[in-house]
Amino acid sequence: MYDSKVNEKLTAYQYLLKDKLSGDKNRELIALLKDLKLAGRQVSKELNTGALAGSLGDYTGSKNSHGEKVKKLDLIANNLFIKSLENGGNCAGVVSEENEKIVIFNNENSKNSKYIVLIDPLDGSSNIDVNVPVGTIFSILKKPKSSKKLTSKDFLQEGKKQVAAGYIIYGSSTIYVLTVGKGVDAFTLDPYVNEFYVSQTNIQIPENARMYSVNQGNFFEFPLALQEYIRWCEQKDVKTGRPYSLRYVGSMVADLHRSLFKGGLFIYSQAKNAPEGKLRLMYECNPMAFIVEQAGGLASDGKKNILSIKPKSIHQKSPIFIGSSTMVKMVSKYLKSKLFS
Repeated sequence: MYDSKVNEKLTAYQYLLKDKLSGDKNRELIALLKDLKLAGRQVSKELNTGALAGSLGDYTGSKNSHGEKVKKLDLIANNLFIKSLENGGNCAGVVSEENEKIVIFNNENSKNSKYIVLIDPLDGSSNIDVNVPVGTIFSILKKPKSSKKLTSKDFLQEGKKQVAAGYIIYGSSTIYVLTVGKGVDAFTLDPYVNEFYVSQTNIQIPENARMYSVNQGNFFEFPLALQEYIRWCEQKDVKTGRPYSLRYVGSMVADLHRSLFKGGLFIYSQAKNAPEGKLRLMYECNPMAFIVEQAGGLASDGKKNILSIKPKSIHQKSPIFIGSSTMVKMVSKYLKSKLFS
């Protein structure tokens, strides 16, 4: 006898097909998300066995497109995601943090695909060797219809044009957080069957919180307005519940994952030693902003909404203030104040 209430757990694929992306017109997007999910499972396995397989540590002599030292697992993750996207044939090309130029796929299915992907294969990789959570961040855009041959200009779209964005956090469990513009859902990897199952649906970030994430070591490098906001966070005030708690992992995925569920503000500002900020607009700020806004939060560069920024280059950097809406509004008020200009 069949009982429909038994084993109600849905896989990510089943959930999207049934709920968020039903209909034949979405099959290619679902397949593309499946390609990303497949690579995420492989990266999770590599991270879990990294110390045993000898894949921890720096990749000697290698630097990425930003001049940063490349970890062995940076390259492994990059190769796994690009190969999975190429083999899947559901993506025309990729921008990756680890590649200076765009990667164009030339197989027939890829040439006809209407999607392009931007990705940070392993965010927070400087923390790998000490077993701190790291993650993958990705953004999916539609390839411009006018594009006959894919170029870097085709990727230079405002964040509000994203059709999907997500991240995979590799921690005590591996969790895949996704938006397709219809709210935010999370899927947890079951390591025994190697499949992602629905674990949270329609996630909402708390409107306000008492926690902020910032690299306090850069305090005197920050603009004066931000210094004053941080001092405000540190002051005691019963009415607003201050002082706020400072929580900083140093991995955008880890810090924002906590804020998404518990509320908070993540800050990565411009500074004297980084006048444009450090995080990349196209494959770090934009996808995270899309996720947080779909969950009811806000994301700003201090002056305007992250998703409205018109990009000029595929590896463009941007400051970001992202998280609970009330907290983003407050820090923006300080940053726009003429008192600190």
